[in-house]
Amino acid sequence: MTEQLLPGAEPWSLIAGKDRGALVIHGLTSNPASMRGIADAFAAAGYDVELPRLPGHGTTVDDLLTTDWADWSGEVETAYQRLATRCRTVVVVGLSLGGALTLWLGTEHPEIAGLVCINPVAQPQPFEIIDMIAGAVADGTELFPGVGGDIADPESSENAYDGTPVAGLLSLLNAVADFAQAYPTMRMPLMLMNSPQDHVVEPAQAEYLATHFGGPLERITLERSYHVATLDYDKDLICAESVAFAHRVTA
Repeated sequence: MTEQLLPGAEPWSLIAGKDRGALVIHGLTSNPASMRGIADAFAAAGYDVELPRLPGHGTTVDDLLTTDWADWSGEVETAYQRLATRCRTVVVVGLSLGGALTLWLGTEHPEIAGLVCINPVAQPQPFEIIDMIAGAVADGTELFPGVGGDIADPESSENAYDGTPVAGLLSLLNAVADFAQAYPTMRMPLMLMNSPQDHVVEPAQAEYLATHFGGPLERITLERSYHVATLDYDKDLICAESVAFAHRVTA
């Protein structure tokens, strides 16, 4: 049976024979539409591009309930391998969950030229938070309220699910607690962009990453945007700075 995709939720690949590649990763409960602007910017700048649709996303929230970190990271690894086999050098860009996947991929592949994280899930959470979410899973709670659509620009919107999978969220937080231990050993350049007015991922998570990351760090503050900054007032800034960073680290 063919899945019915939400408008704009299609994954996208640009195979143009370029020696530089960009892997672009969307967030939890969202879909590739939230990152298509960045993917297009990289394509216009002369990069091969992979914009995967993470399993369970872009259809219905029921599909997301059957997936977790293992599925999402597996899809990202597959997309990275597609790029790495045809490009000399690769950069990875991710928003929110996509930022966590970007960091995880950096721990797995030190050969990656550079990472761009936009409002990433990046900080291990206190035991009390993990225990509370694990308790909700044990009690049979499947969904928390949705986290999509945190955008300052009233003219913009995100086509995201209206619920957040509890078991999937727990798998994400457990994964972050594991791979965050490797931040001090990472050496590739990182561009970190975050919104001071983020109502989904606490800005303190960006501070944690900046403090613990071992490689060269560049930072940009997204003053005018909320969490889904790639669809917000700073979207053009994000595209331009991501491509400029990629040019520098892949030169």
